[in-house]
Amino acid sequence: MKRSKKLFIWEIMVSVLLMTQIGCHMNAQNKAEESLKIGITLYNQYDTFVSAMMNDLQEYAIAQEKEWETDIIIDIYNASGSQIMQNEQVEKMIEDGCDVVCVNLVDRTEPTVIIDMAEKNNIPVIFFNRELVEEDLERGNNLYYVGAKTLESGIMQGEIAAAIFKNNVKADKNADGIFQYVVLEGEAGHQDAIVRTEYSVSTIVDNGVRVEKLGYAIANWNRAQSQTKMAHMLLEYGENIELVLANNDDMALGVVDALKTAEIPTEEWPVVLGIDGTEIGIKAVKNREMAGTVYNDANGQAERMLDLAYELCIGGELERLGLEDGKYIRLPYAKVEPDDVDKFLHSQSSDSKPHT
Repeated sequence: MKRSKKLFIWEIMVSVLLMTQIGCHMNAQNKAEESLKIGITLYNQYDTFVSAMMNDLQEYAIAQEKEWETDIIIDIYNASGSQIMQNEQVEKMIEDGCDVVCVNLVDRTEPTVIIDMAEKNNIPVIFFNRELVEEDLERGNNLYYVGAKTLESGIMQGEIAAAIFKNNVKADKNADGIFQYVVLEGEAGHQDAIVRTEYSVSTIVDNGVRVEKLGYAIANWNRAQSQTKMAHMLLEYGENIELVLANNDDMALGVVDALKTAEIPTEEWPVVLGIDGTEIGIKAVKNREMAGTVYNDANGQAERMLDLAYELCIGGELERLGLEDGKYIRLPYAKVEPDDVDKFLHSQSSDSKPHT
């Protein structure tokens, strides 16, 4: 049966259109594979953990450029604790043509402006380290989170504390069978700070150790602020402090600084515990200035975040990355105590430097 001339012409037009669409898709994918431009904004570039993560990310990017045959461009911005500034930085990243935006939120409750800008411009956003509210992450299809399960860090810190109290009679300095403690919290109202403190204390109690809270202070994840706040608590509570739970290693190290400045003999120090397992924190555990910390895998998170950014850029298969609920990449914590500290030191970069 002969086809009409009009039908024949229509089939040709459809074929050309399909070929054009396929060609455009292939060109877009080839372009994505040739280059990957990532914009990153940090809540505070001087945060020790975040700084280490950025160093690891940049080193991993250099290694992956050859394997992926991709030119990886990374622009890093410091929001200096300002959500308004961070919003403006994301806007600039979008204007500069970033393929993926990675956000270390200043305020975990205020991602709306960033999400709306990204959705409008069809750009994926990877939030990391400071977890936003779950409902906000569900607002778009191109929103992801890379980090760890915060409650795990609190549980592990509490387990370390309970084991020390049970196995070291010197930890109970006044021999009353109760662990008197103070807390150095990261930020007022911040989920990570709240969860780390809550689960650390509840885990100590769940392990059969009685506790008494003497006091707490907000030190904003900062070593210098922690030293000042701990100095005040030493004046107020003195030798009654048997345990210091710090929400991160920088604040734990601030506690150590305060104890040294007060010229308290090391054998009279309270048990000092941190979280994050930064290189300097782990060294303090090795030197027995800190009794322990909880390792937060900065290197692993950096690598997984870059892997995710690459797959999003090329339209690859995300299943291989093992996302939870199609949105989350979470790496486990690990306890760091003096007896096993060396394996964690070996995992740290020997030339890690603060990011600037």
